[in-house]
Amino acid sequence: MSERLQPGDPAPAFTLPDADGNEVSLAGHKGRKVIVYFYPTAMTPGCTKQACDFTDNLDVLATAGYDVIGVSPDKSEKLAKFREKEHLKVTLVSDPEKETLTAYGAYGEKKLYGKTVTGVIRSTVIVDEEGKVEHAFYNVKATGHVAKIIKDLGI
Repeated sequence: MSERLQPGDPAPAFTLPDADGNEVSLAGHKGRKVIVYFYPTAMTPGCTKQACDFTDNLDVLATAGYDVIGVSPDKSEKLAKFREKEHLKVTLVSDPEKETLTAYGAYGEKKLYGKTVTGVIRSTVIVDEEGKVEHAFYNVKATGHVAKIIKDLGI
């Protein structure tokens, strides 16, 4: 089981391919706050709801100084289809090796329909301008999560 991040921890560095195969790194966002959210798989109902909610609120978040990056184990090609199908504007990156998911505590044992399974733990980590964890939310619900983040951040 990977360790969960705590406020004040340095956010693990990552460089991952986006839906177009271009590299996206956390370091490339230094000086801005970044909402890094982790979801199990593109084009499923919960993940679609969450990605659409982030897209719908992207202008509000950007105006408040936040960039948004969605991370899943999906390959870039699937992310591109997901983005096109749902008209997503958030940056989606691919972590098929699950290294970044694990480093952020977003991959490991979880309960699914009463059974213990290993998989992606729906999580959101908010990284400050200096690359430190400001907030870490684990086992979040897809529905209503973006609204809760906006409220919790006072945006």
